[in-house]
Amino acid sequence: MAIKILHLSDIHLGSTTHGKVNPQTGLNTRLEDFVAALTLCIDRAVNEPADLVLFGGDAFPDATPPPLVQQAFAKQFRRLADAGIPTVLLVGNHDQHSQGIGGASLAIYRSLAVPNFTVGDTIATHRITTQAGAIQIITLPWITRSTLLTKSETEGFSMSEVSQFLIDRLQVVLEGEIRQLDPQLPTILLAHVMVDTATYGAERFLAAGKGFTIPLSMLTREAFDYVALGHVHRHQVLATQPFVVYPGSIERVDFGEENEAKGYCWLEVEKGNVKFEFCAIPTRAFRTIEVDVTQSEDPQGKLLKSIQKGKIEQAIARLIYKIKAEQLALIDDRLLHEAMERAHNYALIPEVVSQNLRTRLPELSTAEALDPMTALKTYLSTREDLKNLEPEMLNAAQELLSEIGLGMDGLDPALTPDSTQASQLVISFE
Repeated sequence: MAIKILHLSDIHLGSTTHGKVNPQTGLNTRLEDFVAALTLCIDRAVNEPADLVLFGGDAFPDATPPPLVQQAFAKQFRRLADAGIPTVLLVGNHDQHSQGIGGASLAIYRSLAVPNFTVGDTIATHRITTQAGAIQIITLPWITRSTLLTKSETEGFSMSEVSQFLIDRLQVVLEGEIRQLDPQLPTILLAHVMVDTATYGAERFLAAGKGFTIPLSMLTREAFDYVALGHVHRHQVLATQPFVVYPGSIERVDFGEENEAKGYCWLEVEKGNVKFEFCAIPTRAFRTIEVDVTQSEDPQGKLLKSIQKGKIEQAIARLIYKIKAEQLALIDDRLLHEAMERAHNYALIPEVVSQNLRTRLPELSTAEALDPMTALKTYLSTREDLKNLEPEMLNAAQELLSEIGLGMDGLDPALTPDSTQASQLVISFE
């Protein structure tokens, strides 16, 4: 008898970027969007019903979500407990403290001994009994270098040597789990990892310096009937023998996911046979309108026509337009705002085209040599589209520099270039 499984991941409940306050509920509208998406997933599991639910990690944006957000998550997953549906909650990188120790945001479900709930915060094999039969789930939570290695073991190693040492160590640990499997039962590997053949988005920046990339060959083992992944926000199938699948996130986090379908995976699993389907769910649209008015005699009119043609009703929208400095006086921002009000939320992003291409980054001249953090901060100051990611990118860069021996221990991103703690590595622009 086939075991029906719902596989979802990267809920990120509590992400409120691009939202606003709903006057009727007092809640951020993006929180409501994420709750609505999660509700649709749980609806399918309860109504079908599913025999098992696998969550691939990253429940919240960080390991200490506000009580309101925790309650919204618990309310939906409580429905699974009430329906008697076994559920495995895997710990992702956002579920861990910054030191990479423990799954703070999910450990409460173990402490409360929620019936049929399993928290996967270690590499382990769990035998789970479902209404359709028994199944084995190997959990592989987000692994950091400190999880598998000690500093003394890799002293003097290059970064590539450290990564290979990590992969070899993980291979040994995973092999140990495989050798203990019951060959008669279907087996799923549930892992929150970065795979070398995956197509990444913002998650590559958010995890830089904290985890490591594993080869697809480590996952395509005959012992596995299905490999359920989490971490990458874009749905993709990396292999079919066995199926190695990222379901992707259930809602869009930023404009980098504008054209990605969001949803969950539905499986019917038997030993040696898996039926797989990606199920898209309706989510709030992101829309980008890009216009070049540098050659237009009526830049205002061209912008308004482009907005009118854009499908921005109740979408999160942005208008990016290239314009010459001398044309700015021809633009009435008030009219642009009125035209964009059809959107749920929007941003106007003018890009003033200069005659001198090198003056786009005036702080980075050929005569300057900057430390890496200062250079990165200067670059990010010119990138409005990366503004929301700036703190995470700066922290990731700092950790990466530390790992290659050029770190700035205790460095505050606000430090100035002449700080005595600045790295000796400099970047010059020629």
